[in-house]
Amino acid sequence: MTPRPLAAALTLLLAAALSACTSAPPVPTSPSAPAAPADGVPRLAVEEVVGGLEHGWDVGFLPDGRALVTQRPGRITLVSGLRAGATASDVRADLGDLFVRSEGGLMGLVVHPDFATSRAFTTCQTHAEGGQPVDVRLVTWRLADDGASATRTRDLLTGLPISTGRHSGCRPTLMPDGSLVVGTGDTAQGSLPQDLTSLGGKTLRLDLRTGAPWPTNPYAAAADPRQRYVTSSGHRNIQGVAVRAGADGAAEVWTAEHGPSQDDEVNRIRPGGNYGWDPSQGGTVGGYDESVPMTDTARFPDAVPAVWTTGATTQAVCGLAFLTGPQWGPYDGALAVTALKGAKLVLLRLTADGALQDVTVPSETDGPYGRLRAARTGPDGALYVTTSNGEGDRLLRVAPVG
Repeated sequence: MTPRPLAAALTLLLAAALSACTSAPPVPTSPSAPAAPADGVPRLAVEEVVGGLEHGWDVGFLPDGRALVTQRPGRITLVSGLRAGATASDVRADLGDLFVRSEGGLMGLVVHPDFATSRAFTTCQTHAEGGQPVDVRLVTWRLADDGASATRTRDLLTGLPISTGRHSGCRPTLMPDGSLVVGTGDTAQGSLPQDLTSLGGKTLRLDLRTGAPWPTNPYAAAADPRQRYVTSSGHRNIQGVAVRAGADGAAEVWTAEHGPSQDDEVNRIRPGGNYGWDPSQGGTVGGYDESVPMTDTARFPDAVPAVWTTGATTQAVCGLAFLTGPQWGPYDGALAVTALKGAKLVLLRLTADGALQDVTVPSETDGPYGRLRAARTGPDGALYVTTSNGEGDRLLRVAPVG
């Protein structure tokens, strides 16, 4: 792994601006100018677990050592193991109502904590009726005992907004208490991020068993039933959600979201917080004005600032996962961030209280695999990443050498 200090990152940014056709995508930077990474950064080994995927969107680990992978065009794939040489087989499932267009389709995935007995997993997917988009919804499935098929058992939550498929979100992640956190997109509709009665441009929290709003949500007593799901607002298009224990031991939710032409963000979610995206400018403009700041503190003085941004350009940051285990050395607890446009993996080291410590781009995953989407830490402590290039996509295992 080759650390890149901030000075080198700024040099790359300038080079990219002068020669966009020949230069590699710029390395993300932070407005807080973190220190250069410390010594002891582990070298990485990257192995292909399986190939032949198409826009692999998310990964869920099964208790028997296998994994499920969602593919955006509408396929659920069962992977036989988590090391090179594994095989992949399609799971038969009724996805005839899927609306596959633009950024919409079959997206996020979580395996239920009781999968060993329930065989249950939940996906986040776009839904159409008569060929027309209706909503984005969470759907719970039961995987057959032989893994060959899955049966749809219930629509866990419906009514997440949709338009053309753009900014569909949608990443669900489990909390330690069994609740489900979901990051959503604003569907490129300007008024939705600041509308607390809309489920778009938000983080939501619900009961994985019942689909009901989580009882401790900040708006749990709201008159509008949709608002009761909301934990934070003012988001553009959340693509990554990860959870860690904070300094006080309580679970913290972290998200990654796409900026317009600048300032992709990594945020620590504060219940009830407004993260300041408002392309309708308080309803004063029509359409979708993407010239506004990602975190508009002029309009919203109390808007929660991002922990890290990509600055003057975007990388299309996507999946998030916290690295865990002593094998990661000083990067045990670091936040791994995938990038689509940036075609790289970025590691953020954070202090216990959530401040940014430093930023590293591993050389082993800086470009050779193209667009990187999912990031999930596996039961073996390795990081599992999917590519999203459109054809010949792969599930990769990333781990320290030795």
